[in-house]
Amino acid sequence: MNMHSGTNPDHLKYIATREDGGARLDKILANAWPEQSRSRIKNLIEDGHLMLNGTQITKMSHKVKTGDRFTLAIPPAVPADPIAEEIALDILYEDDDLLVINKAAGMVVHPAAGNQSGTLVNALLAHCGDSLSGIGGVKRPGIVHRLDKDTSGAMVVAKNDATHRALSTLFSEDKENIERAYIAVVWGVPRQCEGNIEGNIGRSPRSRKKMAVLRNGGKPALTHYKVLARRDDSLASLIECRLATGRTHQIRVHMTHIGHSLVCDPVYGGNRLTSKFNPQVHDILNGFEKQALHARTLGFLHPKTGDYVLTKAPIPLDLQQVITCLDLPIGIA
Repeated sequence: MNMHSGTNPDHLKYIATREDGGARLDKILANAWPEQSRSRIKNLIEDGHLMLNGTQITKMSHKVKTGDRFTLAIPPAVPADPIAEEIALDILYEDDDLLVINKAAGMVVHPAAGNQSGTLVNALLAHCGDSLSGIGGVKRPGIVHRLDKDTSGAMVVAKNDATHRALSTLFSEDKENIERAYIAVVWGVPRQCEGNIEGNIGRSPRSRKKMAVLRNGGKPALTHYKVLARRDDSLASLIECRLATGRTHQIRVHMTHIGHSLVCDPVYGGNRLTSKFNPQVHDILNGFEKQALHARTLGFLHPKTGDYVLTKAPIPLDLQQVITCLDLPIGIA
């Protein structure tokens, strides 16, 4: 590679070599500037920050030619402090020290590259004001634990530092006084109607976007599961998963590990739609573009009062529709 730094520290420059000829633009630049993630480079190119031989280019599939000169402008960093935004919250419980919300699928928990607004943190800052705990860092005030962007359900948020410290300790050390139950729709039916899935979880060696059960390394993870309902043809089932640990993508990874990935999971699931499903099922599942997972129950000891707080987040209508179309209803809402 032939990498050049421009005189302007906010610009990256690169001249394509003979070996680069014929390769895709996005692949060459990701290798040229390894300090920038591929998604970051892609976003900058799509936003018009890349020049090819002095002309703006946004086409990621462009075939590179030997001698092509690229200049990528790096815009100024966005201020770290998130801003308050009036975004409606579905509150399941609230007092002076904490609140439990029912997070909607599609809502990002805290600001990050590409999601600086419209996040749960932006909404919490408007709802709680100056009391919101900042112990989690300026980008994650009050956040004790998190849910994936496309996972809905119950989350607890601390309103002050003392509550944040106590809840963080509770979630990391006192598993006996924490109840976290999820509803998941999975492909197939586990051989045993209930059981435990154990296996260290860490970054997949095959894909940086995935987590995986690892033989070596990773962090210990334990998931208890129970089959709540199953199709007569065993093509899908409704599962309750209870977490004894809280690893990234834990339920999605563990269920995939035993051969029963979540329905519609864009990362781990795959598409197992067959002609055995009627057209309505195909339409509903093709339109459900997220993993079929919902954080249904959250219970914990209140760090100040000592009372047990138990909340249940109603299952979203679109997930209820998935459950119904697969003939898995059990009367939960």
